[in-house]
Amino acid sequence: MTTIDKREVWQRGPVENVPALLQPVAHALLQAREEVGRLVNKFPDNHLWHQPAGVASIGFHLQHLAGVLDRLFTYARGEALTEEQLKTVASEGRAMEGKSSVAELVEGFNTQVDKAVAELREINEQALTEVRMVGRAQIPSTVIGLLFHAAEHTMRHVGQLYVTAKVIENKLASGL
Repeated sequence: MTTIDKREVWQRGPVENVPALLQPVAHALLQAREEVGRLVNKFPDNHLWHQPAGVASIGFHLQHLAGVLDRLFTYARGEALTEEQLKTVASEGRAMEGKSSVAELVEGFNTQVDKAVAELREINEQALTEVRMVGRAQIPSTVIGLLFHAAEHTMRHVGQLYVTAKVIENKLASGL
């Protein structure tokens, strides 16, 4: 029988082969993956796109979580977004073929977290202060700035997803 470690990811020690300066990014992304899994584990697909009080839906947050990681890591590599990535941005918030159930969206996010952590393992710490340009406006940032923003933006949306899920669950429990 496996014991589930209830400590937060950062309390479990370093993520294997991730450079020391990038440990907080890896910890935050892995924590987000665990929290998302717990939050929407039994969330009903038929409420995935509900927007209580006009806030973003659970579906949007799950799509955005995966998409923003993909986009920010693309910029951190010094690359421009592809047409496919731009189409993904435009479609966030709407059900898409093969990506419209809770399980499919969570799987997409988990896959993106795995890719991000794998990429963190390959980053040379000496490159962290290199300038990277972001978006069509070519806003200057740095590799570490983009990676930090990927982590904090992910956690911000996990918090928003948590609140939205709880509001919907309470409405369902009260029969509304």
